[in-house]
Amino acid sequence: MRTALLLIPLLLPWAAPAPARRILDRCAPVAALWTLTVSALLLAAGTVAALGTLALTGLLRIPAFAALGELVHPLHTPPAGLVLPLAALASGLLTLAALALVRTVLRQAAGLRAARSEAGRRPAAGDLCVVDSARPDAYALPGRPHRIVVTTAMLRSLDAREREALFAHERAHNAGGHHYFLAAAELAARCHPALRPVREVVRLAAERAADEAAATAVGDRRLTARAIARAALAAHEAEISRPAMTPAATTGPVPRRVAALLSPAVRTPRAMSWIAVLLAACALLSCATAVAGALHVHQDIEVAQGEAGR
Repeated sequence: MRTALLLIPLLLPWAAPAPARRILDRCAPVAALWTLTVSALLLAAGTVAALGTLALTGLLRIPAFAALGELVHPLHTPPAGLVLPLAALASGLLTLAALALVRTVLRQAAGLRAARSEAGRRPAAGDLCVVDSARPDAYALPGRPHRIVVTTAMLRSLDAREREALFAHERAHNAGGHHYFLAAAELAARCHPALRPVREVVRLAAERAADEAAATAVGDRRLTARAIARAALAAHEAEISRPAMTPAATTGPVPRRVAALLSPAVRTPRAMSWIAVLLAACALLSCATAVAGALHVHQDIEVAQGEAGR
């Protein structure tokens, strides 16, 4: 029963992609971004807690680790033929996730350092940094201070009003701290493969939030839609390599974003739709069952240590 309880947080993330894909159709982009990101982090936390507890349970069935844990009685667990393979699998999955996360952090940190170094060598006009390049590109560069990096090729692809809409979009990314949401979604995706589709929806939600902020800033939804479409078309053929933590107006399913901008904005009263509630409930249930399973194992360890009778 306790082992089965720890399997629930490992299965629940598979239920998350379906509601995650629909949440942007029913929620305001900022509300969707927060709901998606927090839910993904909670589902990831439940996964890590469950895997860690399963690994610990198996380790304590090994005499050397049982002695290290000061167990004076056998630990009450299912048969070793079941627990030990599960523990080995859990340990392997945790190790693989940790290695993938370290690689991602190192790669993204190196990419951000290179991007900031390149931007630092260019003269800046306020937060705007223009890079002389034949590749059309524009993105929000996090850090202190925030920067908007745009290439000369991208500037030539847009007219003056479209440039302002593009700049407003990138400024919205920096003002909203969207790189934090992208980093959190990447972390969650490394913890459970089912959360990778959720990561993509988080990226789309960040772009939609910036789209709406840009449309409000320039006061013209059609202009914003046109600027994003033309920027995406200009960048379509270019081979662009930038860190995943640098959001850009040309990323994601641009036709869907343009269609959303050409439609009325989703109002705040719909921010807590049943889709958002369902996703949040899955995340909370994942954490609750992981914590309950961990507490059960902790009680079993105390009994095996002889503390229950003291």
